[in-house]
Amino acid sequence: MKVDTGFGIAPDGLDRAGAQAKEAEDAGYDGIWTAETSHDPFFPLLIAAQGTESLELGTGIAVAFARNPMNLANIGWDLQAYSKGRFILGLGSQIKPHITKRFSMPWSHPAPRMREMVLAIRTIWDCWNNGTKLDFQGDFYSHTLMTPFFNPGKNPYGDPKIFLAAVGELMTEVAGETCDGILAHGFTTEKYLREQTIPAIERGRAKAGKTLEGFEISLPAFVVTGTNEDEMAKSAKGTREQIAFYGSTPAYKKVLDAHGWGDLQPQLNALSKQGEWEQMGTLIDDEILETFAVVAEPAKLAAGLKDRFGDVATRVQFYAPYKADPDTWLPVVADLKAL
Repeated sequence: MKVDTGFGIAPDGLDRAGAQAKEAEDAGYDGIWTAETSHDPFFPLLIAAQGTESLELGTGIAVAFARNPMNLANIGWDLQAYSKGRFILGLGSQIKPHITKRFSMPWSHPAPRMREMVLAIRTIWDCWNNGTKLDFQGDFYSHTLMTPFFNPGKNPYGDPKIFLAAVGELMTEVAGETCDGILAHGFTTEKYLREQTIPAIERGRAKAGKTLEGFEISLPAFVVTGTNEDEMAKSAKGTREQIAFYGSTPAYKKVLDAHGWGDLQPQLNALSKQGEWEQMGTLIDDEILETFAVVAEPAKLAAGLKDRFGDVATRVQFYAPYKADPDTWLPVVADLKAL
């Protein structure tokens, strides 16, 4: 199991990006991921590639539908070459309001559109790497023009891996069929991962004539930890509120349904519309908390994560929606690698 970490961009910009990546590499992390929130997800990885040697560099996620396949193919080619083969293009669909209202881009049939996007990117890379004629014509994207002036040529490090963020079965099948890995959502339980996510990946792999061999499953796992009762209580509170936030989203109701907690979703949704974020957290009882999160003191976290996800997740991140000393995770990283 590889152990990854997130890339937090400071309020004042990218000044510490290189140092942060080097610190992660020195601490033993295998990969570092950016998120497309208030900053571009690609720029930090370019800086991170400069001062690191082995750390994998991924977007978790870049918003796919805010861009087009040619644009993403170019970015992927450049970051793969500059990082000497360490880049992972992690894509996600986002939701309709963000795509149409924030990015002013079209929204339609997200799973089929994402399938085409990934296949179009791969077709473009095939053109550059192997000299094949560019001829991708689909329902959503069409790429038929590539002259030598715009062709970067063969990438010396091959194609980047493509990971896809998915929760629902249709998008998960697309990930299995077209991608090298899946970015599971933090709002995922062991039961949902085993009974819904993995079978959907397998169906997608079967469509492509492939098995799960070599396919990566990346999981940001909720963890509740602390060195004393006060720290444990604060971390539990923050995690309950984050679980409640995700649980209020209609698209994620299916995860609650898997445990018979579907009736909780409309309650959380109603409270979210009233801005009652703390009250939402009180609806996440101990059973729900311990189902979504590994709750343990730091010395027992690695064993808890390994027991729960060791045979299903190939990569893990610590999802801790509360303030914690970064040094808290260093022995956990070492313990996970030792198990």
